Amino acid sequence: MLRRGVFVCFLLGILVIMPMVLLAPQPVLAAADSYVTRYLKVSEPVPLELDAEGHTRLFSAEDLSAGKRLFEQNCLNCHVGGATLPDPTISLSLTDLQGATPPRKDINSLVAYLRQPMTYDGSEETFWCRQVPESWMSQTQIEDLAAFVLRAAQKAPGWGIDNLES
Repeated sequence: MLRRGVFVCFLLGILVIMPMVLLAPQPVLAAADSYVTRYLKVSEPVPLELDAEGHTRLFSAEDLSAGKRLFEQNCLNCHVGGATLPDPTISLSLTDLQGATPPRKDINSLVAYLRQPMTYDGSEETFWCRQVPESWMSQTQIEDLAAFVLRAAQKAPGWGIDNLES
């Protein structure tokens, strides 16, 4: 009789605990976008320049995929494939990003530009590109967006006008 009671308690325990285990929230793993893995050639984290002093930070395929989603949601209307529709003479190519005043060739300088957009020569504010305050995009989000743009400028075939590195 005692064994039967232990067995019944065991079964009741399983019936109570198993649904809680199976229905518990599971962490959602961010998937890497196929464009990021195929065209930006990112499967392992890649170092991208943070500043003019050459400091770098690793960005994963998931980070760049998040940046790509932000780009598609917020920048794609004017920057299809790295072109700049309001001014086709200036693209998001690596050459044009480096040639801006100040240069927009690293994460911090591109983030600074997005926080306060200036004309290509740096002489005045521009209204062609929307200002992105922290209330709109967090620092992490805007860095992922900048990382996507820089990596695309480095690796994506046909991004902007040119690619210095293939």
